[in-house]
Amino acid sequence: MEMLTSSFFWVTLAQIIMINIVLSGDNAVVIALASRSLPPKQQKQAILFGSFGAIILRIILTFFAVYLLGLPWLKIIGAILLFWIGIKMLIPEEEETNLDGHEHLWAAIKTIIVADFVMSLDNVLGVAAAAKGNVALLVIGLTISIPLIIYGSTLILKLMTRFPVIITLGGGVLGWVAGEMIITDPIISSWVDAQAHWLHTVAPAFGALFVVAMGKWITTFRETKAQATAPKTQATEAA
Repeated sequence: MEMLTSSFFWVTLAQIIMINIVLSGDNAVVIALASRSLPPKQQKQAILFGSFGAIILRIILTFFAVYLLGLPWLKIIGAILLFWIGIKMLIPEEEETNLDGHEHLWAAIKTIIVADFVMSLDNVLGVAAAAKGNVALLVIGLTISIPLIIYGSTLILKLMTRFPVIITLGGGVLGWVAGEMIITDPIISSWVDAQAHWLHTVAPAFGALFVVAMGKWITTFRETKAQATAPKTQATEAA
């Protein structure tokens, strides 16, 4: 109870919440992207369970953040995974699928948790620094941020339904984060800062363009292939 009457507690808690609000924008985007193809009821479940799972993982990650962020190649591997997730989310799902509703739901939840984990590698450092080693503050701050992330995801999801171009922008955001992650990996960050500081702008931009271009190309390729096989299928059925 003494902790609750401390000005340090409330000031630090406010800092943690603000950090989460600022840094959770891209996380809200990935949650909305992953759940957009689900029925309305399952969308809410995916957002809720995915957000809770992501926050729990983020709390765990925060305790090991300083050590993990010092590992070479980790961010590069994470960036490649994020590129794949971003491209995958830009490709419309095929109408015929062997997955039932529950499998779709859990697939979306897994995507949300994995993507949030990767994207939180940098974010957790700010939260950990603000908490100053106070575990209670860390947990309370991250817990309070759950409804903020859920609300943000729900809002973006509604906007995606009304303005489909936001889906493309969301994929670009994931590519931007992935490009930024690559150049901040310990194995190349020193060289980038010393010799190629311009990569801090070029790499994220290239990452965003790469994800959007690949997503569009694969979608076009699939549509062209489907159109080419459609007449053959109709001819066979007619025969």
